[in-house]
Amino acid sequence: CQVSYRYLIERCLTHMRLAKTIRRSLMRCAFSTLIIDDFRTWKGIALLVLERHLAKAIRNSSDSPRVGVMLPTSGMTPAAVLACWRLGRVPVPLNYLMSPEDIEFVIRDADIDVVITVGKMLEMTGPMPEGVKTLKLDEMSFKGIPPMIGVKNIPDDEMALLLYTSGTSARPKGVILTAKNLMSNVLQVKEWINITTKDCMLGVLPQFHSMGMTVLTLMPLAVGCRIVYSARFLPKKLLELARKHRPTAFVAIPSMYNAIRAVKGAGKDDLSSLRFACAGGEPLTDAISQGFEDVFGVRIAEGYGLTETAPVANWCRPDEFRPHSAGRCLRGIEERIVDENGNILGPNQDGEIRIKGPNVMKGYFKRPEETAAAFDEDGFFKTGDMGRFDDDGFLFITGRIKEMLIIGGENVFPREIEEVLDRHPAVLASAVVGLKDESRGEVPIAFVEMIEGEEFDERELRSWCRDSIAQFKVPREVRQVMEMPRNPTGKILRRALVVEPSVKA
Repeated sequence: CQVSYRYLIERCLTHMRLAKTIRRSLMRCAFSTLIIDDFRTWKGIALLVLERHLAKAIRNSSDSPRVGVMLPTSGMTPAAVLACWRLGRVPVPLNYLMSPEDIEFVIRDADIDVVITVGKMLEMTGPMPEGVKTLKLDEMSFKGIPPMIGVKNIPDDEMALLLYTSGTSARPKGVILTAKNLMSNVLQVKEWINITTKDCMLGVLPQFHSMGMTVLTLMPLAVGCRIVYSARFLPKKLLELARKHRPTAFVAIPSMYNAIRAVKGAGKDDLSSLRFACAGGEPLTDAISQGFEDVFGVRIAEGYGLTETAPVANWCRPDEFRPHSAGRCLRGIEERIVDENGNILGPNQDGEIRIKGPNVMKGYFKRPEETAAAFDEDGFFKTGDMGRFDDDGFLFITGRIKEMLIIGGENVFPREIEEVLDRHPAVLASAVVGLKDESRGEVPIAFVEMIEGEEFDERELRSWCRDSIAQFKVPREVRQVMEMPRNPTGKILRRALVVEPSVKA
């Protein structure tokens, strides 16, 4: 089945380039509203017109094969991406929530000489580095007949998108996604969850994020279904959009679902149009999952993927729901679980998740050694994530290899402890990290963010843990933080938490 599906994808890629597929969809829906964002509505023809005007502006301003794109989540981004592709250039979405130093690093690393943006973005990030031009869409005129500019197709195995990781532990690094990677994942996701022109997607993830780009931008445009964007995550506003536009699909990270369920007056009618809601990017705790279902009557399914897999590798479909499972891998993808020596493990055994398929990246930009180290001898990508399959091939994520704690010789994953803490009625979010200990190797230290109005009681929280997990897993200390450090997509940054011994330790 996997082999035959890969053959099908190869056939599709031969006859259907992604840019061509999207343009055909825009022509088919020329006078239908495809995108609704904070600024305007976009019909297919409006996106095509903006694409051509932008292509001309890029051609007149840039000599680099790569073009920076720094725009709010909106219809402007796909038009900019298509304009780059029309010229055979590679769009590089810039994470505007990074530090100015990291933004400059990405621009220099990618050899970008022009950035497509708007004035509000520059007010937030500051000016671009010296020598880098800006094309401010809010200051440009796109009236008149769009210029005739021929299409330069990007070969299937050549870079079509350069996405930079958020650089939580080091400098950001560029992930090379080819035209084949992107088209493959668009086809895989479309087929797996059966997205059609009748669907309406609600998108709040930023488009510099791989999920925001592939699943919430490129796929709906290729299919021709409507997408409603919100540039900022405002839970109350999101529910207002849902009541107005009746979306059938919503994809977000668990902390977003947690915030949405806390909106005063929220109820089952708000999201009754959804046929599926998917979470990824961080663990989905029972407290969030059950709390969301209690309020809205909607069950959240989990998915799994990485920037390096373009991004979706697994998706737990609603009719196959299993608690805490990211589901089976999408068609055309192969996955295996291996031990520390690379030996393939059987069902219900924890090990590293490795992935192979047409959606897996070509490599890291300008980093040949890291690229080589990222794949094993069979061509499987080493995710660095720990997990296991059940007897039916459903994937369960255990944690990150680098975040695993070794306590008295026992492997302990922070996620197990965090799920217990997150079930406490006074805890909004938690994170567990390791503190070196002479006698036990490491001991767990927990950080908690309390629900507004709730009192922090370390003794109570440690006792709560003791009732659910083994004694050696109970945090030696529980420390309160006013707000968890998070990356631009909302994932908690454990590495940013200070784990120096306290005075009492």
